[in-house]
Amino acid sequence: MTPRSAAENTPGGGDLAGQRGLEEWLPRRLAAIGPAVTVVGDAMLDGWWSGTIERLCREAPAPVVDIGKRSFAPGGAANTAVNLAALGARVRLVGVVGCDVAGAELLRQLGEAGVDTGNICRVPGLTTTTKTRISSAGQLLLRFDETAERIPAAALNASARSLPAVVQNQDAVVICDYGAGFLSGPVKSTLVTALAGRPESVLVVVDAHDPRPWAALRPDLATPNAQEASEVLGIKLSASSRRPAVVVEHRQELLRATGAAAVVVTLDREGAILIPSSGDVHRTWAKPVTEKQASGAGDTFVAALTLARAASLPLTTSVDLAQAAADIVVRRTGTSVCSTDDLGQHLASFADTALDAGELARQISRHRAAGQRIVLTNGCFDVLHRGHTRYLNQAKQLGDILVVALNSDDSVRALKGPDRPINSVTDRAAVVGALSCVDYVTVFDTPTPVPLIEALRPEIYAKGGDYSSEMLTEARVVERYGGTVAILDYVADVSTTAVVKRIRHGGGAVPVEPT
Repeated sequence: MTPRSAAENTPGGGDLAGQRGLEEWLPRRLAAIGPAVTVVGDAMLDGWWSGTIERLCREAPAPVVDIGKRSFAPGGAANTAVNLAALGARVRLVGVVGCDVAGAELLRQLGEAGVDTGNICRVPGLTTTTKTRISSAGQLLLRFDETAERIPAAALNASARSLPAVVQNQDAVVICDYGAGFLSGPVKSTLVTALAGRPESVLVVVDAHDPRPWAALRPDLATPNAQEASEVLGIKLSASSRRPAVVVEHRQELLRATGAAAVVVTLDREGAILIPSSGDVHRTWAKPVTEKQASGAGDTFVAALTLARAASLPLTTSVDLAQAAADIVVRRTGTSVCSTDDLGQHLASFADTALDAGELARQISRHRAAGQRIVLTNGCFDVLHRGHTRYLNQAKQLGDILVVALNSDDSVRALKGPDRPINSVTDRAAVVGALSCVDYVTVFDTPTPVPLIEALRPEIYAKGGDYSSEMLTEARVVERYGGTVAILDYVADVSTTAVVKRIRHGGGAVPVEPT
């Protein structure tokens, strides 16, 4: 039985297939499962050179960079492979490198990272693809690329012959096609044939500059970025808050063009959009970050997504975890990886995420001064389920900053009875705060959130569709100062009470739409 089909026990009971929140223990659990993943694609070496500029050259008005530091890191498919290994997967990489200094350095670093390099073909006379960036004082000045004009047919044929055996008994296969020539001709045709009759338990992920040539493979996931999605759709996806909506509008075109069961479009600062062939669209939000000299966050995203999905996490949770991993590396310079410890520490940081009223008011004032609209919602959020996540994602889309106010433990007991909450407010805050759509979490202990509403005066106050504005005491307060009350969709067949009842009485899972 593979990890994707196994019912894996978690520290708190249950199984990963039902895990819907991001918690500190989850990365360690995924690493313990350790899915077997083969990455096939264009392996590269990334160079990062930095120095100082104090003069212009004599020949032309161009700056002279006195290089003070050189560093190298696996790039392209190799970066995806090392990220997978750092997160606990058992990884092998299939590709080609030259018998040159760059190729030797790439193989050395892959080996040190724990990636199996036995299926990387070393080709005499071939130039290993290398992308070197030059920077000074934090400013990227130039990138120069070294690439092979073509890969010899003998090397492609040798790699193709090994593929049927290599992809056997794997939990996932990731295809990293950056158009460098390896994934063409015999390699592509053999790979498609080898995976055509794959067991349902084998996850296939296509991360390609152009995913359309891989549509016949019927991958489980295709992961284009904004530019790649633009080219697939034949439209321009310029950087703006409208990009997610435009992607959703073209969901069926993306699914048809890629042949995938689900498409995840990464949108940099706008997060990512999950488009499944059936069920709801799901969105993540990237945590704001100043400009950094970072590269390869998309590779990290794909690696974390693959690991989580291969270990049977629900698709929406897998995408949330991938966003968290990308948020980590995008704050670093160069081409870096996200490890199990990195991800665990990042998620642990949400454990004390609830802000007191004073600090929250200061943060809200800062956002409002920047012209951002504040959305406030509240609730117990005791046992997180898909109704909660759908509702919170909808709330986020109403404005710019989403604040979630949690009922205190005493308040939950007063509302739900002495046997609730199931999870303490600290745990509830950690799980809710880990959702990419949530910007701030706070706790209130009053019978209603009216005092908090009066203090924050959010532009929008959101509640689930099982309420009406007439039922809400809060509505009158919001409307009095000119705010808007938004009633969002209610998932009628999902509730915390029903989930708790099934757990206590052993009812097991109920059929739900794919997530």
